[in-house]
Amino acid sequence: MTHLDLPVREGMPDGPRLPRVLQTVLFLTARAVVSPLWRKRYGDTYTVRLAGGRTIVSVSRAEDIREVFAGSPSVFHAGEGNAILAPVMGENSVLLLDEDAHLAARKRLMPAFNGAALRGYHDMMTRLAEEAAEKWPLGKPFAAHRTMNAVTLEIILRVVFGMGEGERLARLRPLINKVTDIGGVSVLGWAFPRLRNVWPWKRNIDNLAAADALLHEEIAERRGQPDLDTRGDVLSRLLAADPDAPAAELRDHMMTLLLAGHETTATALAWSLHELSRHPAALRAAQAAADAGDDAHLQAVAKEAMRLRPVIYSVGRRLTEPTVVAGHRLPRGTVVSPSIGLVQRDPDNFDAPEEFRPERFLDASPESGTWIPFGGGVRRCIGAGFSLQEAAAILKAVLVRYDLEPVGSPERAKSRNITLIPSGGAKIIARRR
Repeated sequence: MTHLDLPVREGMPDGPRLPRVLQTVLFLTARAVVSPLWRKRYGDTYTVRLAGGRTIVSVSRAEDIREVFAGSPSVFHAGEGNAILAPVMGENSVLLLDEDAHLAARKRLMPAFNGAALRGYHDMMTRLAEEAAEKWPLGKPFAAHRTMNAVTLEIILRVVFGMGEGERLARLRPLINKVTDIGGVSVLGWAFPRLRNVWPWKRNIDNLAAADALLHEEIAERRGQPDLDTRGDVLSRLLAADPDAPAAELRDHMMTLLLAGHETTATALAWSLHELSRHPAALRAAQAAADAGDDAHLQAVAKEAMRLRPVIYSVGRRLTEPTVVAGHRLPRGTVVSPSIGLVQRDPDNFDAPEEFRPERFLDASPESGTWIPFGGGVRRCIGAGFSLQEAAAILKAVLVRYDLEPVGSPERAKSRNITLIPSGGAKIIARRR
């Protein structure tokens, strides 16, 4: 018997009784540490109460997650659940919109990420990945996360903006890194506007404003180009489809794709290299796949890294009306949060979940609701295919060239903005094969 067969429970699920401010700090800075503890104490469904009156109900059973992802988009508002991202992504971001507005934005962006478009990006991805791999230091420790950030940023800038080398691109690269390189506490500045005039939050706002200025310059210049129909980048595609598209809307789409499509893949790749360096058999199998051009195996490496080391620990849906979720009748305004980190390490879903086994993604597809790094339902990430293709291209460029060795003990995950990154930068040593 499942909870679906039981009477509906009235009232919020149990959860920590800590002060809201302390729960907020723990949620933003140590979610991967406290979530398993809270689940053990309060069960698969529990309530977290944050400062500002925000109430989150975490769900971690696959059947409950499927229920949330299959829920009506008019009831389960993902855009409202992502509201904390608004100061950076912008009000027109596909991540912040709901219902018809979300579907319209998604429809405009999807052609840039369909099968034909992905095939068109392959050669560029491969070239940039190979150029970056050739510059790796040999025989000494270095932070793989930094190198992965650099190459994925380069790829996304070329794909999203079609930007060539020049002063504007050179100025934009470090600004994008500064926008993303903030800790969990700094995210409070997104949620509480009064903090934005206080250091270090003001510095973050200034970095974002400088990046925005460059993006608007690029949009204005591109709008006047006569060859938009022949360009393959996302910005040109959007302008060709709608020459009068507002600059603010284009900026929000571009910033969303830049940030969501760059840092998450970079971090997944850093974790992939971190794990491969510590698992010789998995490394040898991945190198053989790289030599043979077996992209399916290389994507399985990235998928397993995303499962074991989730970049985003949870997602959110804000209820627009009272709704039964996981057997509880939840009030309007509750944010229901499928926990990526908990469901993907549940032994009910994956054998030996603490072990790094890329082959589990070759043998069979995971059951729905158990592997969700790209979310699910109508909100599933439009760049999922792009991310996996990019990961395979970069892993191939690295693994055909190098053997990898670990540095020190396995690294823990630490919070950076809303992501979880390797605490030491995923340090490894590379040697020529």
